[in-house]
Amino acid sequence: MRYKPFGNTGMQVSEMALGTWGIGGAGWDDHPEDSRLEAIRTAVDCGVNLIDTAPAYNAGAAERHVGKVLKDLGLRQKMIITTKCGTEFQGGAYVRDCSPEAVVRECESSLRNLQTDYIDLYLIHWPDGKTPFSETMDALNRLKRQGKILHIGVSNFTREQMEEAGQYGLIEAYQAQHSMVFPNNEAAMAWASGQGMGVMAYGALGGGILTGAIRERREYAPGDSRSRFYQHFREPMFSRIMELLEEMDRLSETRGGTPLAQLALNWSAGKPFVSTCVAGAQTGRKVRENAAAFDWSLTPGERERLDQAIARCLSGEKA
Repeated sequence: MRYKPFGNTGMQVSEMALGTWGIGGAGWDDHPEDSRLEAIRTAVDCGVNLIDTAPAYNAGAAERHVGKVLKDLGLRQKMIITTKCGTEFQGGAYVRDCSPEAVVRECESSLRNLQTDYIDLYLIHWPDGKTPFSETMDALNRLKRQGKILHIGVSNFTREQMEEAGQYGLIEAYQAQHSMVFPNNEAAMAWASGQGMGVMAYGALGGGILTGAIRERREYAPGDSRSRFYQHFREPMFSRIMELLEEMDRLSETRGGTPLAQLALNWSAGKPFVSTCVAGAQTGRKVRENAAAFDWSLTPGERERLDQAIARCLSGEKA
């Protein structure tokens, strides 16, 4: 596992962060609790020192899993925990509320779920479109002064929103969706990195489609994240991605069978503005396979080959 400075925070983070949306157990394939807990333990064994979670991941279930494992292992002080505020999972729906009252209430709940007295990095999960950033940031600044959170960050913000929120407090991290099939946020990520923020790329596996495990289009339940959140599983994008996977298959073969997930993660991690890639998995086997992506690097030629295939995929051109 490789490590990078996380912006100007003074923290050194593993290039892979464990994402726990699926570990929470809502909106993804079902796995037993033992498997989810083992995924967290395996990430620690592989050298991952950053775990990304949120109260929105099945009403705090993911946070509780993380808290249990780190307490059992006695490793809380050695791990960096990122969790979020402003979005909750209520009755099967995601509800955004960045009011100061919600921020403080969610922080207290997260501290209990995680069985800790501080959160290393606390992100606004999504702007709610109604609460002034001045009010949300004021609540976060108070929590920071109290020592309940150490660093403040944002997720799913535009550059303009970051600039506005940054007028009311120091923003030290930015988390955004980024993958071969969703490079839309690269300009904002590069800007954030230039401002000294640590940058977290989530969705680097495209919700699982870049692993190559899904080759035939199917319908997912309305609450499944692959029908609700990620757009890659719908036409015409799905068929375009299948062509990208064929090029990834050929590259994998020339490299002796490198898993496609490792190609995707290595591609995202290789961007100069990315501090860490958030990769989710619900089994120890998949976590170990993903972590191995950070033991090697794509060559410039391999990266150019993938970039050309991605450009064709996003434009709809044929190879």
